[in-house]
Amino acid sequence: MGQPTPATDDGWWRSAVIYQVYVRSFADGDGDGTGDLAGVRARLPYLAELGVDALWFTPWYRSPMKDGGYDVADYRAIDPAFGTLAEAEKLIAEARELGIRTIVDIVPNHVSDQHPWFRAALAGGPGRELFHFRPGRGEHGELPPNDWQSEFGGPAWTRLPDGDWYLHLFAPEQPDLNWAHPAVRQEHEDILRFWFERGVAGVRVDSAALLAKDPELPDVTDGRAPHPYVDRDELHDVYRAWRAVADEYGAVFVGEVWLPDPERFARYLRPDELHTAFNFSFLTCPWDADRLRTSIDDTLAEHAPVGAPATWVLCNHDVTRTVTRYGRADTGFDFATKAFGTPTDLALGTRRARAAALLSLALPGAVYVYQGEELGLPEADIPLDRIEDPMHARSGGTDPGRDGCRVPLPWAAGEPHAGFGGEPWLPQPDGWAAYAADRQAEDPGSVLSLYRAAIRLRPEFGDGPLTWLPAPDGVLAFTRADALCVVNLADTPVDLPAHTELLLHSGPLDTAGRLPGDTAVWLRA
Repeated sequence: MGQPTPATDDGWWRSAVIYQVYVRSFADGDGDGTGDLAGVRARLPYLAELGVDALWFTPWYRSPMKDGGYDVADYRAIDPAFGTLAEAEKLIAEARELGIRTIVDIVPNHVSDQHPWFRAALAGGPGRELFHFRPGRGEHGELPPNDWQSEFGGPAWTRLPDGDWYLHLFAPEQPDLNWAHPAVRQEHEDILRFWFERGVAGVRVDSAALLAKDPELPDVTDGRAPHPYVDRDELHDVYRAWRAVADEYGAVFVGEVWLPDPERFARYLRPDELHTAFNFSFLTCPWDADRLRTSIDDTLAEHAPVGAPATWVLCNHDVTRTVTRYGRADTGFDFATKAFGTPTDLALGTRRARAAALLSLALPGAVYVYQGEELGLPEADIPLDRIEDPMHARSGGTDPGRDGCRVPLPWAAGEPHAGFGGEPWLPQPDGWAAYAADRQAEDPGSVLSLYRAAIRLRPEFGDGPLTWLPAPDGVLAFTRADALCVVNLADTPVDLPAHTELLLHSGPLDTAGRLPGDTAVWLRA
């Protein structure tokens, strides 16, 4: 077992660059076509050279993989497709030796239908109290207990042969836990300790605002407040208890909290609850200067009252990749398809994604980088017969699902399967090798080289607040410490503000030394 993290907190998480690892698609170490911990361990030098402070691993636990590992069957075991618990402990320790901390994913809203608790519940034992089992409505109980809908489409209830129904806000293979039961709370606190004692520095909390349910399970269409399962007040007692556990180890939390109300959002970030939460308004904002500035201002304002740092993210494993999103016409963000309008201009999207990288890395707070963003990967089209994401099937084929951003990474241009390992579990598109890390590492103008330089130079912006500078329409310009960031989202070039040194640019300046459209620059004042 690795050594527990000491019960100290140096605040590293307030300005960290955190790299998201989707293990199944990162690197295949044993040649079976599935990414694994051996593949991650072999690529730790790459991640150290990139300069990241921490790795966030999406669920690596034992799972039937009905939802990419978010259907957990055993939180204390690594899925055999990825490796072993001993290997995870080695990975945590080896990364820490390189100055890289580890964050693991916890999925508290639900477990797999193969979890021992649920299997015991199906067998008719007292374990049904740990979930939400209810009789149906209608003359013969043939209708679901209420009108709740699954996040993946269709009713949030599945009927069992004995006539009872069970709740699942996601896939039927992911039954929701009953967080009013003390055993559920105790189990999760024990899980936290299990991983903190193995040297994990933090935990990302999946669907953090969905755990608690109104015990009466009323219809959503009743319109009663508060919502029957989103952002209920009793949730905060759960996270206060978790925070007490984390503080023993100097560990941190980041919550996945999708809430439109900034005051309700900020409650999760009070000093005795979660340390940080993902900022989805920035991720979902189109390439528009005014709307991006509003998102940045609103985000900083939301976090200020509770003293929590903001987080910035351009993409994750659930969202269409940045290059593809920014290459599309702005028709508004569509939460069903996780994307903007069409068609896609990849050259345009790449220019904007490069500029957006400099923008996000210059902002105060922590930044999350999804694997492959540093390579400028676009969204991939997955053949219909190869799609594995349950969102596609549950939507009747109307939702393309999320597999397009989960295609295995290209590492070596001249090797089979672009150096990923064995034949990948999702097909790599034609031309994928052109994005390979080894090729980009030798190209000073590549997206990878830009990310490496930006992460290295990011300390130039210091720890201070952001001050906006006067700028033409369509241009964002701000200063922090002695550094300036200017992003031109307009169609015409603009003059640079007064400065003493050009630190970095996302694309070349024009012949007059002006900043072209869809380009960003870092300057020293």
